[in-house]
Amino acid sequence: MTGSILERCEAQGLRLTEQRRVIARVLQESEDHPDVEELHARASREDPRISIATVYRTVKLFEEAGILERHEFRDGRARYETADRDHHDHLIDLSTGEVIEFVDPEIEQLQERIAQKLGYRLVGHRLELYGTPIGRKPRG
Repeated sequence: MTGSILERCEAQGLRLTEQRRVIARVLQESEDHPDVEELHARASREDPRISIATVYRTVKLFEEAGILERHEFRDGRARYETADRDHHDHLIDLSTGEVIEFVDPEIEQLQERIAQKLGYRLVGHRLELYGTPIGRKPRG
């Protein structure tokens, strides 16, 4: 399913209050992987009446509907991105928390070969790499 978050919500018949619409717009415009607290901060700038509980309920609803994808990158925070994006993997910078998206055809082919070698047809995967920049020590 493609289209904006709002279009996908409407296509699935989800009830969209004005606050949910704001949260959906904020998510759609996000170029990072925000957690609920960051989403709340951004949405509150548009509508100060949006509570953190509303953001939690909304992302849960969107996740259950397959509109958002939840990631947990070892930092104790659930982060979100739209679920309809082209496949990509993640490299998480442990010194800053930055999430870098990438696609590598060699990795994709290797994963296919491994699945076939083990007698499987690969139907999906999620790859997360964790590292620190060369020459910089990790936090903590």
